[in-house]
Amino acid sequence: MTHILVIYLIMVGLNLGSIVCATPTENMAGKEFPGSEQLGDEHHESGHDSGSFEATEFIIDHIKDSHEWHLWTNKHGHHVSVPLPVILFSKHSGFHVFMSGKISHGDNYRGFEMGHGEYEGKIIEVSEDGELVEAGLPLDFSFTKNAFMMLVTVILLLVIFLSLARRYKKAGIREPRGIEGFVEPLIVFVEEDIAIPNIGEDKYHRFMPYLLTVFFFILSLNLLGLVPFFPFGANVTGNIAVTMVLALFTFFITQFSGTTSYWQHIFNTPGVAWWLKFPIPLMPIVELVGLISKPFALMVRLFANITAGHIVVLSLVSIIFIFKSVAMAPVSLVFVLFMYLLELLVAFLQAYIFTLLSALFIGLAMPQHHHD
Repeated sequence: MTHILVIYLIMVGLNLGSIVCATPTENMAGKEFPGSEQLGDEHHESGHDSGSFEATEFIIDHIKDSHEWHLWTNKHGHHVSVPLPVILFSKHSGFHVFMSGKISHGDNYRGFEMGHGEYEGKIIEVSEDGELVEAGLPLDFSFTKNAFMMLVTVILLLVIFLSLARRYKKAGIREPRGIEGFVEPLIVFVEEDIAIPNIGEDKYHRFMPYLLTVFFFILSLNLLGLVPFFPFGANVTGNIAVTMVLALFTFFITQFSGTTSYWQHIFNTPGVAWWLKFPIPLMPIVELVGLISKPFALMVRLFANITAGHIVVLSLVSIIFIFKSVAMAPVSLVFVLFMYLLELLVAFLQAYIFTLLSALFIGLAMPQHHHD
């Protein structure tokens, strides 16, 4: 337990340090932020006074997705970033593959550049005179920060679980050792406390691969999102597009697993007065709204909880720069430490809730097999 606490404190310290490094200050001890010079080769040409710290801009910049992985900003205002692969398809000029460093400093490469205003954060294609081409925005298949971290997470999960599968195949059932001692109880927990009670003992096996995948995928992304150095730390499950896709997986699995009685309950609810179903189908409309609201709730719950945690941590760190004094650092660090403990709990809790509700929705689609 002591070792875990020490590692945790080191991780919090690294997180605070990485955020401090990412903020362009020469000295936080009461000095003004640099305002007269151009801030490096990056995108700091806003209408705000560069001598003041913009907490909102700072927080949004850390939680949003991007085409490069920002590491830190040095005392001269130069941004150090890891470029990521850009893959575009333009109706005007076809496929293009290059690294994001080609366009990350406001440069134009092959007619592509980072957009501004309504196209902020998107890659646009412009003509020689700087106008947006008639073909519109190119299709963007790039490895953004979130996509890259998901790829890293999937590779880590494959390495862990394939190695565990080989061990079990070679040695058979035995006392868990090493990483097995952490993973095996979670697998048993998902099976015995989530899948069986909500889906039923006779049907849960066919859904275990999905439930285990979504549980460990969300848990891994949540935990790795708290690690403050490359290639981790991205706010993946705080991206509503990611949570929407996960929720749609659950939605389609639920609908394709639905029995005849499930669909009858939606379109011809038993035990309900006929005038609620004909001529105006009030009950079917209510049931269809409920059908849509379930994946919507899954999507928003995960997105909102993870994003809120990141915003609170970054807001607490921002106190140091708002007051422009290291005297606020101890106060900020105490609150960040508390929030990190809470975030660890939320990481497990949100993976559990998403998996539990997925199993519950699947079980409700097969009511004859549902166990109270």
